[in-house]
Amino acid sequence: MDNYTIHAASPEETMKFAECLGEAIEAGTVITLEGDLGAGKTHFTKGLAKGLEVKKTVNSPTFTIIKEYKGRLPLYHMDVYRVSGSEEDLGFDEYFYGEGVTVVEWASLIEEQLPNERLAIEIFHEGDHHRKVLLTPHGERYNLLCKELLNK
Repeated sequence: MDNYTIHAASPEETMKFAECLGEAIEAGTVITLEGDLGAGKTHFTKGLAKGLEVKKTVNSPTFTIIKEYKGRLPLYHMDVYRVSGSEEDLGFDEYFYGEGVTVVEWASLIEEQLPNERLAIEIFHEGDHHRKVLLTPHGERYNLLCKELLNK
């Protein structure tokens, strides 16, 4: 699969790209987010939520693991940082293969539980406000989605 790179000059640009993604995705979409601390994973999710027509304020689910939001499609926002190494079945499959959109921050910590097909996104600092957003689609559906978004 191809990799795609976006350079954003501000948090607003990152959020705008994520909003466009949110407008284009469908039920069953799984997006994994990795990146530097403070790089904009939650800002990205806020933009995605806007594209999904979520009205509620989106913030990091750090202490609750999963937050659910209602919009055009349900949005399931996970932060799995604190569950790494857990042998307990936390029911992630219900979200990954459900009728909503799942965003997983720190997804590499539960790699073995992730679906094979997903859109992996990494966000890196490029100076104080600039970010590099690397998209790696896993599966043809996600590859086509990236091509569609980046050819607009």
